[in-house]
Amino acid sequence: MNVNENSIQTENDFTKARNKALFNDLQHLLNLEETELLSFGDVKKWLKPKNEVYLGMQVVPVDLIAGSEGRYKDFDNHFFPRNLHLKSRWQRIDEAHLRDIILPPIQLYEIGGLYFVRDGNHRVSVAKAQGIESIDAEVISLQSEIKLRAGMTRKQILKRVLDYEKRLFYAETAFGDITDYWDLDFTAVGEYDVIYNQIEVHKQYMSENEGTRIGTPEAVLSWYKDTYLPVVRLIKERRILRKFRGRTAADMYVWIITYWNELKKKFGDNVTLDTATEELRSTYGQGFFKRFLASIKYRLDLRK
Repeated sequence: MNVNENSIQTENDFTKARNKALFNDLQHLLNLEETELLSFGDVKKWLKPKNEVYLGMQVVPVDLIAGSEGRYKDFDNHFFPRNLHLKSRWQRIDEAHLRDIILPPIQLYEIGGLYFVRDGNHRVSVAKAQGIESIDAEVISLQSEIKLRAGMTRKQILKRVLDYEKRLFYAETAFGDITDYWDLDFTAVGEYDVIYNQIEVHKQYMSENEGTRIGTPEAVLSWYKDTYLPVVRLIKERRILRKFRGRTAADMYVWIITYWNELKKKFGDNVTLDTATEELRSTYGQGFFKRFLASIKYRLDLRK
């Protein structure tokens, strides 16, 4: 191809790729989160890798590149370009591909079996648009016990992490066997650690109060009956979950206890649990109109 033909071809390629991103958004208009490119920072925070290992140069399947460290808002979940400001650089990369020019390797993080771009987002986007199956990359691996698969959305990854955290918590504490309650479920990562720490503090308090060493099973049962269940009953009586759609009773338990402690630090220990619960519900609970406005704002933010 000559220069003009290359220019026309790269123009067409970019337009085609961007139109695919727009069409992808239209197909998922009611749930735009499904079209988001994964943020490496979010996934790293959820999976909590233990250490990093430098793997050096690798040939990486393009289909396993699932997200980006810093440019995750510029591309959709298929790495198609969302914004016009990407056009010039995208077309230069595409032209290099058309002319068989070898470009430097990209830089990737690997975690859970998926890859995230440190440097080379445009090259990955062009590779996906052109159907290239593999790409040379310098890779740093972050070690994690949680394994991911290609095509997973944020929601699916979050669920996998939460399932892992729940299995670990129930195994370490025998919570289900002791309480016969298997529905301690959260929608945010890290909350099982909060519960574990509360049980440990509760065990220490019981031991000091009774003048003898209390075992974990006894502390778990006491915490569940005397601390957790009273708050959950209050949540149900006040129908609080109606104001926090998509959340669980366990979510609300942690939020209420946290909010109650904050209020007591500000206004003293006379603040009651009932007061904290009602104030949290009225201040932060979302009715239909608030949820609708939040949804509109989210969609607009995606296009900034």
